[in-house]
Amino acid sequence: MLKRLYDWTLDRAASPHAERFLGFVSFADSSFFPVPPDIMLIPMALAEPKKALRYAAIATVTSVLGAILGYAIGALLFDAVAKPLLSFYGYLPVFENFQARFNAHGWLIMFLFAFTPLPYKVATIAAGATGLSLPAVVLMSILGRGGRFFLVALLMRRFGAQAAAIIDRHFHKLALTFVALLLGSFLVLHYAA
Repeated sequence: MLKRLYDWTLDRAASPHAERFLGFVSFADSSFFPVPPDIMLIPMALAEPKKALRYAAIATVTSVLGAILGYAIGALLFDAVAKPLLSFYGYLPVFENFQARFNAHGWLIMFLFAFTPLPYKVATIAAGATGLSLPAVVLMSILGRGGRFFLVALLMRRFGAQAAAIIDRHFHKLALTFVALLLGSFLVLHYAA
């Protein structure tokens, strides 16, 4: 099933709407959506390595805009929107512990959540709810998300053909590794809070 999704995404990477879809996923991931933009960015960069940096720029800009929405949800709509959203994803108990320590290390936390597979929406909503400086959120979003997306884009641009061959040959192992890293990040989030 994952291989079919990967192949489908590669096919869509060449469509005229691929950049818009990447932008939507990147925007939504930073505020309310559970799917990371890497699922679009990597296949798109593999399909067209010369456009990889453009794709990274789209993902970065829309992700930062999504982070501002996540911040607004936390700052303006925490009780009405953020609590039910966090509860829906099972993050509310974690968030309550996380909020207590957030402002002390907010800059570092924003960067780590932006750069790693940890759910970035939790950090953006927490930043708004705890009153972390919006310029800090924007700066750490640019550095963390931009660093992550441009690193992926540069790797795909430089090693695109080899990366595609490796992914095709070892797709199932890579998919299992990604799932393990994702689950590990949730465990880190759970026990760090």
